[in-house]
Amino acid sequence: MCSAAPREIARPACFCDNPAVQRAAVPFPPPPDAPAPSDPPHSAPDPSRPAADPAQAAPAPAASSPSPPAPTAPSPATARSAGRGGLAIAGAKVSFILFGFVQQLILPRLLGTDGYGAVSVVLAGVGVVNNVIVATGIQGVSRAVSSVAEEDVAAAFRRTLALHAVLAVVVSAGFALLAGAIADFSEAPHVAGPLRLAAAVVLLYGLYAPLVGALNGQRRFVTQAAFDVGYGALRTASIAGFAFLFLRAGQSGVLGAITGFVAAATVIVPLALTRTGLGRRGSAGPSIREHAAFLLPLAVSQTFLNLLLQTDFFLLRRFLGQATSGLALGANAADDLIGVYRGAQLFAFLPYQLLLSVTFILFPMLARAHAEHDRAAVRRYAMTGVRLSFLLTGLLCAPISGLAPHVLRFAFPVEIWSRGGDTLRVLSLGMGAFAVLGVASAALTSLHRERAAAALTAATVLLVATGCSIAVPRAAFGPDMLVRSAVATSLALATAAVAGGVLLHRAAGGFVPARTALRVGAALLAAIAVGAQLPWLGKIAVLGEAILVALVYLAVLVATREVGREDLAALKQAFGRGARRA
Repeated sequence: MCSAAPREIARPACFCDNPAVQRAAVPFPPPPDAPAPSDPPHSAPDPSRPAADPAQAAPAPAASSPSPPAPTAPSPATARSAGRGGLAIAGAKVSFILFGFVQQLILPRLLGTDGYGAVSVVLAGVGVVNNVIVATGIQGVSRAVSSVAEEDVAAAFRRTLALHAVLAVVVSAGFALLAGAIADFSEAPHVAGPLRLAAAVVLLYGLYAPLVGALNGQRRFVTQAAFDVGYGALRTASIAGFAFLFLRAGQSGVLGAITGFVAAATVIVPLALTRTGLGRRGSAGPSIREHAAFLLPLAVSQTFLNLLLQTDFFLLRRFLGQATSGLALGANAADDLIGVYRGAQLFAFLPYQLLLSVTFILFPMLARAHAEHDRAAVRRYAMTGVRLSFLLTGLLCAPISGLAPHVLRFAFPVEIWSRGGDTLRVLSLGMGAFAVLGVASAALTSLHRERAAAALTAATVLLVATGCSIAVPRAAFGPDMLVRSAVATSLALATAAVAGGVLLHRAAGGFVPARTALRVGAALLAAIAVGAQLPWLGKIAVLGEAILVALVYLAVLVATREVGREDLAALKQAFGRGARRA
């Protein structure tokens, strides 16, 4: 390791099929020999955070001290550059979510509900692998290149890129070999071909992610954000365009959509190479063994997390396929219903995706208090952060659950909204519990309880699988199977959220007051009850109804004195000067 001080590690990019997944509960230790960071150990410092207040810095050492002088504060130009980069990354994340959302709205109209269900099986299968390979590629290479002196960046990049290229080949080949088994498990043998084709995406993502990681580690945030935005648009257009062309030619629209996916990834890799190059030979940076040792726990944690996001989906498709075989209905009937479930999932995941912003405020404060052995501050920050996650989760879930059929009708054709309303009403509450679980798990990680967080995620996968395996096969074929899956998944996630609260209480000395949980629950039930009675008045009116339901939720919190002036003061402190001095 070079003796020069390591540069600041940047946050991982938002490039992945499910951007919300990428930063959740993943241990991300500092580079070797680096001082304890003020940012959480699971992720790198946020470039958009303002520089620390010099007045809060530790006193300078005495003249006779052999310690090196304290680093100077960044220049105004550096601060402005970091701020612009942080805004660019945030904007890219939002755009990537929006492009993915648009893609999900287009596909049912192009392919029909059954085609949408079939392509969703393929995208879910490849997504589990892609999200793991993307997280390890971006975080691993970003860490490697940001841990060395400027003159050694190219060598560190080349060294780690070689390992990731080998991993990409191995993983993509393995995925291609297992495509038939994945299709058979899902009782959808007709998607085996598209799954094998999607192995090319795994290979290309395995090459692209390290390139993005190099940009991230070199703090080239604007370039990184431009690739995220450009690729999001390219992928959406390519998937929709190729699906349309294949259908016009009388071919499978599902195969066309996956071909478009491969085409988009094929275009973006050489474009990224023009900005990063291939580095140069050298021995700088972590050794292959050190780099692999960093990647392994990260990959395991990401695997459990991504399996958790898809466990109910794959098991439901399996049970639907078994039911259609018994009833001699054909594969299209199962694809049709799984398409309805995927449409409900699209909106149910929103609370989890949006609640990640709480972790970006909570983690730095928790990590610093933990490093300073300030037990009282750790407890205070943990309770404040989790309470805030409870309040925001209820605010997001109330309109989605209360207006579930209207929400689906706003976005999807009748084949989905007419059968998916009850499923979304239940599943959105389960995903709300998952959002709280994600905050609790990530807080555990920031307190150096990475193993506990990973074990909790793995146990939750088992809970969801057990619940779905018991409840879904006993339901009558049709929408009832979807509702049973949503209920089983939601109960498992709620149980895991409670377990996460217990673990966080032991680690931090606090979780959320019981009265807060009760008040949020009462406000949520009241808002959902109101929303369930509102009629369909048109797509524009749905937005007004959603605001009304949210206001009912807030009114109950105010009436029960759960929300008051002190909360407004806390928000001002979090986002104002207090946040900059935290």
